[in-house]
Amino acid sequence: MGILRKLFRATPIPTIDGAFSPSPLAIKLGTSPTTDYDGGFYATPYTGSKNRVLMICTEVRNMTMANGKKFSTGNHPVEMGLPMLHLMNAGFVIDVVTPTGAPVSIEDWAMPADDADVKRLYRDYADAFAKPGNLADFVASKMDEAVSYAAVYIPGGHGAMLGLPENTDVGKALHWAHERDLITLALCHGPAALLAAKTENGFLYEGYKMTVFPDSVDKQTPMIGYLPGPMPWWVCEKLTALGVQITNTKADASCHVDRRLVTGASPKAANSFGRLAAETLLKNVS
Repeated sequence: MGILRKLFRATPIPTIDGAFSPSPLAIKLGTSPTTDYDGGFYATPYTGSKNRVLMICTEVRNMTMANGKKFSTGNHPVEMGLPMLHLMNAGFVIDVVTPTGAPVSIEDWAMPADDADVKRLYRDYADAFAKPGNLADFVASKMDEAVSYAAVYIPGGHGAMLGLPENTDVGKALHWAHERDLITLALCHGPAALLAAKTENGFLYEGYKMTVFPDSVDKQTPMIGYLPGPMPWWVCEKLTALGVQITNTKADASCHVDRRLVTGASPKAANSFGRLAAETLLKNVS
């Protein structure tokens, strides 16, 4: 197996902090230097007062796999970037936060090097990603009086499984969004963070239908060196156990709207999810 991995360049690449990023084969098969971003044109952008989107990002870099090896992850740049572009072009402002205000972790190895729109976005938001807002402070002192928000957005990347699903402030923000009739957006592995909305009274999203990155695909990716080992836990398995119905079986471009929750299945859904998110806000936010 080791010889075949070397032959097909399927061995994960060590990082300077002792983790692993995806193998050259996995990078070739699982990422692209460009995206399918459609330009994000909206004939009538939003001009009202509820124009802000709270984007909750992970600040954790490494995921410890079931075999003890660490995967270098974070938020996926395409899954985060394309919806941001759509929301901004539709007239909304993105407020970037992490649980403690530490820098946003980004899967740099997935950055589309030849996509001018995405690269420009990350240049423009470099300071915001380096010095994001503090979610804990927002929840403690600003959330109850915040009236200018239209949505809460949790971008994808395996990093959404780190530090967010068990974070009480994430849970409070999700319940706040639900109670205020805000739109909640979560893409790919982003729905993992929705697990934070479980309390002793039950799970906020019990009975909802969602599109989520399939566990079956996560179980296959170590074979090409995308992950350095089996996942420590499975997102769809945990959501399903709480009464969620996963509507997709493939890591495809499918998206779904259930009440005021918008979800998307994978990086392939980033553009269509971004457009659906923007159109949903334009339709529902007065």
